[in-house]
Amino acid sequence: MFSSNSSASDPPFFILATMPGLELAHFWVCSFLYTLALAGNCAVLLAVKLEPSLHLPNYFFLCMLATVDLALATCTLPRALSLYCFGSRQISFGGCLLQMFLIHSLSGVESSLLLAMALDRYVAICHPLRHAAILTPATTARIGLAATARGAAFFLPLPLLLLPLPFCGSRLLSHPFCLHQDVMNLACANATPSLVYGLAAILLVMGLDAFLICLSYLFILKAILRLASWQERLKAFSTCLAHLGVVLAFYVPLVGLSVVHRFGKGLPPLVHILMGNVYISVPSVLNPIIYGLRTRQIRSRILALLPGCQGTA
Repeated sequence: MFSSNSSASDPPFFILATMPGLELAHFWVCSFLYTLALAGNCAVLLAVKLEPSLHLPNYFFLCMLATVDLALATCTLPRALSLYCFGSRQISFGGCLLQMFLIHSLSGVESSLLLAMALDRYVAICHPLRHAAILTPATTARIGLAATARGAAFFLPLPLLLLPLPFCGSRLLSHPFCLHQDVMNLACANATPSLVYGLAAILLVMGLDAFLICLSYLFILKAILRLASWQERLKAFSTCLAHLGVVLAFYVPLVGLSVVHRFGKGLPPLVHILMGNVYISVPSVLNPIIYGLRTRQIRSRILALLPGCQGTA
C-alpha cells in the first residue's frame, strides 16, 4: 500500500507498523486497553478527589501518575487505532517527532514520580514523625513540577538531534508509534550524537531513578527489620506493595523493549510491535488496578460511583 523507500528530497514521512493478518485483533486489543486506561485512571483521580482521607502526599503523587498515564495512552493508542479504522499508516516527520518527544518525556516524568513515591514511602517508614513536615502539599506540588520539567528538559534534544538528519532509505517503523531509537535507525547519515545523547538521557533519568528507588528500599527494609514484631514488619512492608507493583509495571516493559531494540534485530516484526504495545499500555492499565486493589478507600469510592454497587462500598 505504501512504498517504504523514498529519496532524501521527498517530503519526510514515516510508515507505522501493523500486525499483518492480525489487524482486527490488534484493533480490539488496543480499544480495550485504551478504555481500561481511561476508565481506571479517571476513576483513581475522582476517588482521590472525593475521599478526604486520601488527601495525602502519596495519593497526590498517584494522581500525578494517573494524569501522566492518561496523557501517554492518549498520545499513542488513538493514533494506533486509526491505523485500522482509516488505514492511515503514514505519519508526517513533524508529527512523528512530536509523538516521540511526548512518549519519552512522559516516560521520564513517570519515572521521576515513581522515585518521588519511593521517597514518600522512605520518609513515612523511616521518619514517620517528620513525614507531614517534610512532604507538605506545597513540597509535593514542587516535586511534581520538577518531575515534569526534568522529563521535558532531558528528552527535548532527542527530536532536535534528529531534525537535521536525512532519511533516504526505508521509512517503515517497527511500532505503531514513534520511538527515538526506531526513528534514528532509519537515518541515512551519521546519527552517533543522537545515539549517545539518547543513551545518556535514559541512564540519567530512568537508570538513576531505578538506582535511587532500590537504594530507598534498602533503607526501608533496614528500618522495617528493626521493628519489634513480625506483625509490625508485615504491616509496614504492606504499605509499599502497591508502589513496588507500579515500579515493576513500568521498568520491566522498559527493560524488555530496550533489550528487543538492542538485540532483537533478527526477531519477527510481531515481537517488536507487541513489546512496544506492552511498554505503552501496561503501566497505564495496571497502575490504577494495583492501587485500587491495595487501597480500600480508593476501592470503596470507585464502587460507590458504580450503579448498583453503593451497598458494597
